[in-house]
Amino acid sequence: MRRLFLRFQLWDRHLFQWINGRLHNPFLNFWLYHLTFMGGASFTISISLLTWIFLPIPWSTAGAQAAVALAVSHIPVAIAKKIYPRVRPYIALPDSKTFRNPLSDYSFPSGHTTAAFATALPFMLSFPNFAPLFCGLSVLVGFSRIYLGLHYPSDVLAGVAIGSSVASMTVAIWS
Repeated sequence: MRRLFLRFQLWDRHLFQWINGRLHNPFLNFWLYHLTFMGGASFTISISLLTWIFLPIPWSTAGAQAAVALAVSHIPVAIAKKIYPRVRPYIALPDSKTFRNPLSDYSFPSGHTTAAFATALPFMLSFPNFAPLFCGLSVLVGFSRIYLGLHYPSDVLAGVAIGSSVASMTVAIWS
């Protein structure tokens, strides 16, 4: 089992280095640096609350579900960051490329990815025609976290799992 875990860590590190190192170019630098903020607290809280308060049903219902899922999803994120204090890749791997004001807290799991999926999933379920847009933007947030040197791929996958499962449970309980 230990050998399997070590192989997974090696794969995780190699995939991080490929995304963070080989894919860098000015176009992606600009867009991913700005798109990553769509998983930040200011954006996700604002979108959820503004949709909930100002738009008609069924948009307001999805906004309320997103706000609840967003709040609840950060409980397991905070717990995981305490239990598994993983150093961010730009600190652990000196050749990593990162941008101004990198984060200094722990890496696992990705809070931005968790927030993006917790916020987007209620909208995806309520408006299936827009699901590719909401899902695509959430995936880009997760990808940007790796590209910017802030998270390993496994941090992002954990964020997808936490955000999606909490949002799914929120919508299921709501119904």
